[in-house]
Amino acid sequence: MDRSLSLELVRVTEAAALASASYMGRGDKEGADQAAVDGMRSTFAGLSIKGTVVIGEGELDEAPMLYIGEVVGCGEGEEVEVDIAVDPLEGTNLIAKGLPNAIAVVAIAPKGCLLHAPDTYMKKIAVGPKAKGVVDITATVKENLEAVAKALDKNIEDVTVIIQDRERHGEIIKEVREAGARIKLFSDGDVAAAMATGFEETGVDILMGIGGAPEGVIAAVALKCLGGDMQGMLHPMSDEEWARCKELGLSEEDVNRILNLDALVSSDDCFFAATGITQGDLLKGVLYLGSNRAQTHSVVMRGKTGTIRFVEAIHRLDKNETLINVMRKHKR
Repeated sequence: MDRSLSLELVRVTEAAALASASYMGRGDKEGADQAAVDGMRSTFAGLSIKGTVVIGEGELDEAPMLYIGEVVGCGEGEEVEVDIAVDPLEGTNLIAKGLPNAIAVVAIAPKGCLLHAPDTYMKKIAVGPKAKGVVDITATVKENLEAVAKALDKNIEDVTVIIQDRERHGEIIKEVREAGARIKLFSDGDVAAAMATGFEETGVDILMGIGGAPEGVIAAVALKCLGGDMQGMLHPMSDEEWARCKELGLSEEDVNRILNLDALVSSDDCFFAATGITQGDLLKGVLYLGSNRAQTHSVVMRGKTGTIRFVEAIHRLDKNETLINVMRKHKR
């Protein structure tokens, strides 16, 4: 894939972030999410790609735009066909409440190279580059923490584990505390949490827990670009989730299979982009400067080269036709 695609993807996540940011703290997570979808899809329409959404807002009958199977882009001729995974607004509750770490995310890889994950839960473990290859999702919490501590040349007491603040993680939290490691809890947004393990400045060393399987695939692209590592196992928690697995032709053996990083995203020729919507640990949120101007902060990464770029941009909102049309629709 053409390296120039990385900056085109930033335009996609910037549009989603800018379209939804005015909803911060307004308690309208559905409105914020729809604005992000509208901004992202409108920008995708101008990209010279042949893309198919494999992880999106749901099935066609659930999501009128960016649904699974939707074809996006205006590519014709020799463009490489790509799989696209999107989360136009990761952290709908975060933006509704004005909390940190809401982001707009997109990941792409050549056609057939992203796991078509069912909309179920997934057990996950993720680490950054220095701990690549040392974690095992079937090992105990203590064993993984000891392995990560050794790889990072840290005492286990200095290792920080990021875990979603959910009742289902009570046992993991207990075992981490017994092992003596530090814990950072987060409320929503496990793509941002997994991505944080790849940046030393976040202070996060390892992610553990159970979260969405689609989000797991998106996070895997980020970690592949970062040189980190991740393992997952599908973990349906209801009859409905088991039914979704069966609809994709997955057997019980498939569900119980360990998914390493290459199983989640099988090509190094992948891209990941994210733009902050609310202020976060890694990315700044959208900042309104007055005079119809707004500032965004994004990260874009390419797996093939390992290049990581942070992009700060100032936008003239009254000159961006995409945003003008989206905000007119949302009466903003």
